Parts: sequence; C-alpha cells; structure tokens
Amino acid sequence: MPTISELFVYPVKSCAGIALREARLFATGLEYDRGWMVADPEGAMFTQRAYPRMALITTELDAEELVLRAPGMSELRTPLDAARLDASRKVETKVWRDAAYGIDTGAASAAWFSEFLGMPARLLRFDPERERTVDPDYTDSTGGATTLFADGFPLLVIGQASLDDLNTRLTRKGAPAVPIDRFRPNLVLTGLDAYEEDYVETLSIVSATDAEPPVQLQLVKPCARCPMPTIDQAKGAPDPDWPNEPSDTMSVYRAQPQRDGAITFGNNALVASGAGAWLRVGQTVEAELAFGD
Repeated sequence: MPTISELFVYPVKSCAGIALREARLFATGLEYDRGWMVADPEGAMFTQRAYPRMALITTELDAEELVLRAPGMSELRTPLDAARLDASRKVETKVWRDAAYGIDTGAASAAWFSEFLGMPARLLRFDPERERTVDPDYTDSTGGATTLFADGFPLLVIGQASLDDLNTRLTRKGAPAVPIDRFRPNLVLTGLDAYEEDYVETLSIVSATDAEPPVQLQLVKPCARCPMPTIDQAKGAPDPDWPNEPSDTMSVYRAQPQRDGAITFGNNALVASGAGAWLRVGQTVEAELAFGD
C-alpha cells in the first residue's frame, strides 16, 4: 500500500520549501503553503521562471513568524498571523490570470526583497478574508475549491517511483540525477508504480486519531511543467553543463498530445474532505485508479 514518504510546504511562492514530518491540511492545501508571494509595486507576481535567484531564499516557520534568509542578507521576519499586518495595505493582485488578494507586509520586507533581487519588490501575505477559487472545470467532484497563491491547485502529488524512473533516464545519457525539489511537490508517495499518479482519481488517508477527520484527496489534473525544473534549487540557476535538463529528457516521453504537447510530471489535487486533519510522513494511503474510457 502506498505511503507518504515526504511532505513539503513552500510558504513564499517560488522560494525554497520546507520538509516537514507532519503538516495540517486545510481546504486551500497544507498550512502556510504559498501563503506569501513576492510581487512588483503594481502587484505582478515574481517567480523563479524569471528570477531563479528566488530559489536561494530559504524559509522557516517558528511559533509566530515566518523567517527568511538569503546569501549576503540579514534575517527577515514577518508575522504568520495576517491579523498583525496593517489592514489598510490590502491589494488586489493576480496569479497568472486569476484574481488574488494580498496584504503588503511592509517597508522592511520590500527593502529586503528589492535588495536581494535587484529590482523593486514587495512581499504580500494572502488576505484571509478573501478567497481565490480553483478553475471550476476541475472542481465538479468537490463542489468547488479554493487555494492561496499556488499556481492553480491546493496540492501537488508525485510518486517517488516517477522521479526514480526519470533519474534512470538522465543518468543513462550521462546527465546528473535531479532531486525532488526541482518539482516542488507537497506530497511524495512511495508504493506507486512510476507515473501511476497520472491515473489516480482519489487518495484516501486514514487519520491517526478518531478526533481527526479522514482525508480524501481528489487528483484532477496532471501538472504541466514550465522550465522551472531546470533550475538547481541549491544554486539558483540551471546546471551550466546540462541547462535544459530534466526538461529535454521529459520531452521525449512525457509530452501529452491530449494537453497540446505539454510535459507533465505529478498530479494536482483538491481536498475533497478532511480539512483540519494532520498529514504525517509514514501514513498509509489508499489509491483509487481511474483509467478513463
């Protein structure tokens, strides 16, 4: 039976993630995941696609604050609780074409990100009084869904066997293997066959205690990949010897004709039930497959 082998949250969109042993699940995804986003003064989002140095910004969650660090920079702290921010600094922004809503975290954050990225920037906290809805084409099974500053869905699920297969293909051609952080998943599962997550319809996770609700995740859309997996997360830049990997290798066998040739890796998920429960590394998962017509 599959198990959860790794859990990750990415508090600031496109900055480094945090590996956790346990994480609380909400309807919008794991707690604090993509709860913050870097934007320009007009509110346009920053991501590693254009600013790969964002990978070098590390994040830490302490009891009351999000702690950010980056090479050559002093430590930056901002409150976890959005209620501690100045409510008058609420702004409307966008994640791709979707309207999203944030609270500017202030001048110190803006100066910190502007200095590190070398251009005017500010840090937005998702406004907890607003919602951002997931594309309704994918939410019929859950009756609607919301997320924060994620690209489009509350969760991303990847099977470890899929990464293992990709790395076998890379090393066979002489390219270096890549770690899972290139793909920024929330849940990594062992016990699935390579790319079996493509065909999973639901994941059921039995909670550790009777006080927690059982969890069911609905997998709704294979994750189309941009060039971000080519960015070495430890260096904030592509490998100079293999600047287009693993995208080049994946293009040979992961391009999906039914998705206009998009390269997919991993599967996006919605929280069908179980908001408030804790997910933990080592939990067993029941996967229900659906192969379509």
